[in-house]
Amino acid sequence: MKTKDLVIMAMLTGVIFAAQVAMASLPNIEVVTLLVILYTQLYRKKVFFILYSFIVLEGLFYGFGLWWFNYLYIWPLLALLVLLLGKTSHSPVFWSIVAGAYGLCFGMLCAIPYFISGGIGGGLAYWISGIPYDILHCAGNTVLCLLLYRPLYQVMTQMLKAGIVRT
Repeated sequence: MKTKDLVIMAMLTGVIFAAQVAMASLPNIEVVTLLVILYTQLYRKKVFFILYSFIVLEGLFYGFGLWWFNYLYIWPLLALLVLLLGKTSHSPVFWSIVAGAYGLCFGMLCAIPYFISGGIGGGLAYWISGIPYDILHCAGNTVLCLLLYRPLYQVMTQMLKAGIVRT
């Protein structure tokens, strides 16, 4: 990887981390899902550099609790989903549905370490207690993606075309 690529990946990591921290006071309302979708569409497999840097920053900033292990697979799983869906669509509606569904499934995915550490009861308790937040997560992802997908995609592709950033 060239120095310019490394700097671009670091800047994109900074953007996703700063956006997450800025919105941390809102319950499960975040732009991380949208940015992971966009970064994956534009940077393909290089997105994993951004994601794992983001995950390490999260641990350093918030502490490395059991929740942190979720992030090791949750965000890369979303990137893999976007890679599998390929360039099927650049429709905000399509990606809003994907982002909303992902938000709805987030608690279930986060419950995996709790199933391992606390058994079936612990995992189910964790998952069920978070369902109201998953519903908020779904709604927030859907609305934010509907509103911001197209303008962010256009800005990022224009930056690519202008050579400001590259894939």
